[in-house]
Amino acid sequence: MKREAETELLYLTEKLKKEQLPNGSWSYLFETGIKTDCFMIVLIKALRLNKPDLLNSLSERIARKQERDGSWRLFHDQEEGDLSTALEAYYALLLSGHYEETAPQMIAAKRFIIAKGGMRKAGLFTRIMLALTSQEEWPSLLTIPIEAILLPKNFPVNIYDLSVYGRANLIPILTAAANKFKIKIEGSPDLTGMQGNREEPLETYRSSEWRGLFGMIGSGVQLMAGGPGSLRKDALKKAETYMLHRLEQDGTLYSYFSCTFLMIFALMSLGYDREHPVITKAIQGLINMAAVTPEGLHMQYTTAHVWNTSLLSYALQEAEVRSPMIHKANRYLLSKQNFQYGDWVIHNPDAAPGGWGFSDINTMNPDIDDTAAALRAIKSEAAENSQCREAWHKGLQWLLSMQNGDGGWASFERNAAPPYVHFVPIEKAEFIISDASSADLTGRTIEFLCRYANLNPENTAVKKGIRWILDHQETDGSWNSRWGICYIYGTWAAVTGLAAAGYSENDASILRAKKWLQQHQNSDGGWGESCKSDIMNHYVPLGTSTLTHTAWAIDALLSCSKEITPSVERGIRCLISHMRKKDWTSQYPKGQGFAGQFYIHYESYDFVYPILALSRYIKRANEEENA
Repeated sequence: MKREAETELLYLTEKLKKEQLPNGSWSYLFETGIKTDCFMIVLIKALRLNKPDLLNSLSERIARKQERDGSWRLFHDQEEGDLSTALEAYYALLLSGHYEETAPQMIAAKRFIIAKGGMRKAGLFTRIMLALTSQEEWPSLLTIPIEAILLPKNFPVNIYDLSVYGRANLIPILTAAANKFKIKIEGSPDLTGMQGNREEPLETYRSSEWRGLFGMIGSGVQLMAGGPGSLRKDALKKAETYMLHRLEQDGTLYSYFSCTFLMIFALMSLGYDREHPVITKAIQGLINMAAVTPEGLHMQYTTAHVWNTSLLSYALQEAEVRSPMIHKANRYLLSKQNFQYGDWVIHNPDAAPGGWGFSDINTMNPDIDDTAAALRAIKSEAAENSQCREAWHKGLQWLLSMQNGDGGWASFERNAAPPYVHFVPIEKAEFIISDASSADLTGRTIEFLCRYANLNPENTAVKKGIRWILDHQETDGSWNSRWGICYIYGTWAAVTGLAAAGYSENDASILRAKKWLQQHQNSDGGWGESCKSDIMNHYVPLGTSTLTHTAWAIDALLSCSKEITPSVERGIRCLISHMRKKDWTSQYPKGQGFAGQFYIHYESYDFVYPILALSRYIKRANEEENA
């Protein structure tokens, strides 16, 4: 089987050679469902932009994703469609002008939305978009005063408690909400018949803890100097400054679609004209992130060039590929190192910049995952090239400085996981406002530090990270994750991290993890996990195998076993037999950004992780042959 593995590895390598861009990067799709497509149509119509071709392509893709019952699903095996997505799609398709309310697919969509409870049962971001376009009242949760952003960093509750993602979305929302800003879109449909229960759903589960937290914010605002009018003016100015000072070169806010969309409305609520240069540049920045898919044009939430390129360069080097494309990829990565201070410095004031961000656009929002991935990729060149070596050292120091006080690593910031997150009356609020340590980030960082930075497992940072990993293993032997689907991903990251730190296949935590992985191997030899796992907070099998899940499991098992086990053999056989097959599993999300709402299909993953699994299998097979 080694020969077949070598054939597939060569196939993948040759494909990557052909698809690398001239600048050395890979621009594989970062696909996140239809939410951004719908919101882009709303933005085009709200700002009266003349974009007929874009409207047509976006609406075509949305319509093609509709299910027979009129709904839209977030992932293939979701039994029922998603209410928020259906409402967004229904609204966007009618706004596009290409569909009438009397069309069969629109009647079916409306029936589904009403049956699921209507607008009042939709998610918060959906209802904010509807409020901004005069279809809904502002949700009462957003009575949080904009003046709250003036609370100092030493106050028990302040805006910098939140994750950078939560902050960058919340500040534009609170700005628009403070002004009760609304736009009436000419010719827009009337959705009042889809309101649902008039009772505000968020009110039904406001806890005493939330009321106490809300009261603390109000008390803090009252204690600040200046009258109400002065405070409101100062708060709105601070919000405006926050947004404008975090614009990337393409005009987007932190390169994220949602933040930029919300910022545009927030600025208009402050008096900016729709043709203001800041707004027109932001719109063009969003349009530039559009990508072609088989179903039509997709508005990517951001671009994934740095992430794709870091992972692919590293994987190809692990496969011992010696090619100019590696050098080109690493030149690109060096050009994307961040040297600006971002919000991460608030909780890490003594560190210097040096990390990497996710997209082609990031200059001030680095993250732990991309930094470790980029450093893996440039490791070999850092030993030979002084410029690369300097970049390596800056990146490594930044990465080490970002360790949380609990010993783990989060995504963007350190110690940005407020204890009150579970009191906020938003389902899965931790995905919006918290940036806590996670098994995937901590495991991969430990793996990098021990295997590539050559830190001793007795190093203080490594020891603290290992302790965090061991303390967060599930009772069944798995680990949950933050950015992947879900328990297979977390277990792979944790096991490879522990193995790099010297944990043997006979260690109790490793034995439990191996047993868990083997128990969940499919009959065809592969692995597959459902997106339901992150909603249910326990492992849910997909019922079929995927290339990426199978590769993660194989890599985890190889990392902690001296021999090629029968489980690994079966996994490799499955990987080889499925490598060139294209079906729904190829597009099935392997990542998530917000449990139950926002799932991610990384087109690059079916290259990256099979390359790693196949190459490590081949190396182990060669070692056994030569033993």
